[in-house]
Amino acid sequence: MKKYIVTLLLVIVSGLSSGYAQTKKWTLEECIFYALEHNISVKQLELQQKNSEIDLNTARNSRLPNLNASTGQNWNFGRTQTQTGLYENQSQSNTNFSISTSVPLFTGFRIPNEIAKSELDLQAAVKNLEKAKDDLALNIASLFLQVLFNRELLKINGEQLKFSKIQVERTTELVRYERVPVAQLKDIEAQAANDEVAVIQAENNLKLALLDLKQSLELEQTMEFDVSIPEFGDVLTDYMGGIQSPQMVFDNAVQTKPAVKEQELRVASAEKTLKIAESGYYPSLNFSMGYGTNYFVLYSKSFTNRSLSEQLKNNGGEYIGFSLNVPIFNRYTVRNQVKSARLNIENQQLVLENTKKTLFKEIQTAYQNAVAAQEKYRASAKAITAATESFNSANIKYESGKSTVFEFNEAKNRLLKSQSEAIQAKYEYIFRTKILDFYNGKEIKL
Repeated sequence: MKKYIVTLLLVIVSGLSSGYAQTKKWTLEECIFYALEHNISVKQLELQQKNSEIDLNTARNSRLPNLNASTGQNWNFGRTQTQTGLYENQSQSNTNFSISTSVPLFTGFRIPNEIAKSELDLQAAVKNLEKAKDDLALNIASLFLQVLFNRELLKINGEQLKFSKIQVERTTELVRYERVPVAQLKDIEAQAANDEVAVIQAENNLKLALLDLKQSLELEQTMEFDVSIPEFGDVLTDYMGGIQSPQMVFDNAVQTKPAVKEQELRVASAEKTLKIAESGYYPSLNFSMGYGTNYFVLYSKSFTNRSLSEQLKNNGGEYIGFSLNVPIFNRYTVRNQVKSARLNIENQQLVLENTKKTLFKEIQTAYQNAVAAQEKYRASAKAITAATESFNSANIKYESGKSTVFEFNEAKNRLLKSQSEAIQAKYEYIFRTKILDFYNGKEIKL
């Protein structure tokens, strides 16, 4: 019984160890989520957003009263003014203490406009972060599909190599029975060697694609990495809904894409900057109050200084007051600030207009690419059918000795080319439809 338990435990531990040793296969959704959490550029934009939150907090607190305390120490030597107001040759010291506060009562609407501008800047920073995340997700999807493409290409090249090796074995038998010349065996062996080179190149392309994706995820270079292969059904039918007219996609994109929203917020922020500049034309009113006292020491044998506590108590005084500042002439500073703010509004409006035009051009290009990829994928399916029939016919003729190795290899290469083009067309079509989904504000997933 003890031997059975030990054996069972060893089996369980061995199973767990083998499970941990397996490389984790990442889905597209996991890749995108991890990239958004660890991408350095995204983290930098998150810090910029936090800095905008601090700026907003500063603007809101500018309405509060301030509170300051100060102290000073002076020593006078020679002819100095005494507490009686007379000037005498004597040494003395004076220590003063004060505390004061002030409240802005009216600033020409500068503070409320600064708060509004900070709120708009924060919203723009949020949209800028969302835009960066969308762009990163699209880039990860592109790299992920490139890995899938290279993996399928490697599979096809591997199958071609297996078939070539089988043909080498068959041709060897035909040479043994003198049904074909030795030259044909050498030709088919050369083709098998070329297929092996193609497999090695395909393996390297797959490793490079995985490396590009791994680097984009900011993963450790020593970490094993692989992707999970999603199951695709009827690609044409499943992704047909992603192709919509450019105008329809643009109408959705203008309402949802953070790039457009960010520039709209920048325009509104520039308008608040104009209001802030115009506040310089208005008078400002402040309320202030404070308390101060001092401690006086006369260095003279004929004079008795009062104690510190007595002087601080007797010398204390309070004040309360209002200050009105009326701008009359400020060397055209405010006027030029207003002009500059208006120019900034015009510039931001042009940026917004250019963003929309660029977005529409990108959508038009994406739409044309999606339509072209769709037609290319349909045509590639027909090409595979024709190339497969041609290859099967060439294979039968070759095995029966009715065709040459050159004709056989030519049909085989046409089939390989059509298969490679079909795979490329498949993933290009998927990616192009995902770009349109991206502009429509849909989540990128397979």
